[in-house]
Amino acid sequence: MKAFVDYQNDVTAKDVQLAVREGMMSIEHIKRYTTTGMATDQGRLSNMNALAIASGALGAPLPQVGLTTFRLPYSPTTFGTFAGSSRGDAFDPVRRTPSHDWVVAKGGVFEDVGQWKRTWYFPEGSEDMHAAVARECRVTRQAVGQFDASTLGKIEVVGKDAAEFLERFYTNPWKGLKPGRCRYAVLLNEAGYIIDDGVVGRLTDDRFHVTTTTGGAARVFAMMEDFLQTEWPDLDVWITSTTEQYAVIAVQGPKAREVIAPFVEGIDLSNEAFPHMSVASGRFAGLPCRLFRVSFTGELGFEVNVPARHGAKVWELINAEVVKQGGCVYGTETMHVLRAEKGYIIIGQETDGTVTPDDAGLDWAIGKKKFDFVGKRSLSRPDLVANGRKQVVGLLPVDPKQMLEEGAQITAEANPAKGTPALGHVTSAYWSEALGRTIALAIVKDGRARHGEVLNVPMPAGAISVKVVDPVMYDPEGTRLNG
Repeated sequence: MKAFVDYQNDVTAKDVQLAVREGMMSIEHIKRYTTTGMATDQGRLSNMNALAIASGALGAPLPQVGLTTFRLPYSPTTFGTFAGSSRGDAFDPVRRTPSHDWVVAKGGVFEDVGQWKRTWYFPEGSEDMHAAVARECRVTRQAVGQFDASTLGKIEVVGKDAAEFLERFYTNPWKGLKPGRCRYAVLLNEAGYIIDDGVVGRLTDDRFHVTTTTGGAARVFAMMEDFLQTEWPDLDVWITSTTEQYAVIAVQGPKAREVIAPFVEGIDLSNEAFPHMSVASGRFAGLPCRLFRVSFTGELGFEVNVPARHGAKVWELINAEVVKQGGCVYGTETMHVLRAEKGYIIIGQETDGTVTPDDAGLDWAIGKKKFDFVGKRSLSRPDLVANGRKQVVGLLPVDPKQMLEEGAQITAEANPAKGTPALGHVTSAYWSEALGRTIALAIVKDGRARHGEVLNVPMPAGAISVKVVDPVMYDPEGTRLNG
């Protein structure tokens, strides 16, 4: 019969006696030979019995055998003691955008995005979320909408080799980008999968303003620093995180130019002088400003970057003009709907760590003549160029009022046999006010070859039939961007 002395490490009395027979005379040697007292109790409980057994085996009194070193805690300790002050509101830092207090006063509803409090939607009267989002989408497409984009990651890349650094880091080409112009940027890991994206503006020959996703800001900055220090230490480049230095207010919609025009100094806002994907430095309401003409809605759009300490003031100035133009403020849910109508992906939603640029329909964002960039060699791996990969597509339920569930599996048959592999899954699903129906984005096996095909989304209440379409479901020609 076994007599255990340390239940966590399964040490028995025989193990202690064997240690003595093997020549272990010191209690510290016996402890390490048997691992008694090396579990979470750190010897305070089990080793008293082990010491007594060793005493008998050695034929020495217990005090002569000695003690092992007991380590804290000697007695049970509450988790609250370990947590200390990291509890309740202090458990995780809370980051607020410059518009936060204004949003609270207006009754906006927040959601947590990383450490940020972001406005989810702005209900008016008795509106629920669906009614509020439908109104925000409608007004932004018809007139103008205002959105707080301050949470976007922002990194200043400066130096005579700044363009070369970005050339090696992102998939896109950068050396030929002229100052005053922007470019969509795609970042891969070394396995060739998309891990972040953003817009990069070239301010001067040796200075770039790089934006990242909200959740990717710290990760991308760390990755840049890692490559600069370990892979390309010869490059003359400095990077600085400026995420919290700028408040960013997006003004989107047909009347966006009319909203910002009264405040802009030193920048010609005409379509000819400041076309889509432009950036310029000037002044906004007398304050230093970096103005981007970019859009995540598919509408004429601008992003006003001003020093964060002036963000609340500029937010209110812009809002007064937005109201004059019949516009509204909108939150993250409306942002998601508007971008989905245009087929714009969100990292972590349309991507899952296994999506390549080609899978996402972003093959055009790869510099075909570039010698190298992070992840380039992996893009030629047989499994990444094989047929049958899942690709981003749009889905239109055959019943235009049926809403799909995000994460739902997609199959060829309405009632597939048990064990049938899914063709893909729904990544985003919304009611589209602009199209007057439900829409979705998904990743589907050989998705682009299936345009026009009807597939099924099995659900507990019965399968939902969906038509596979191009992910750009609204204004596919992009004419509204150039208003």
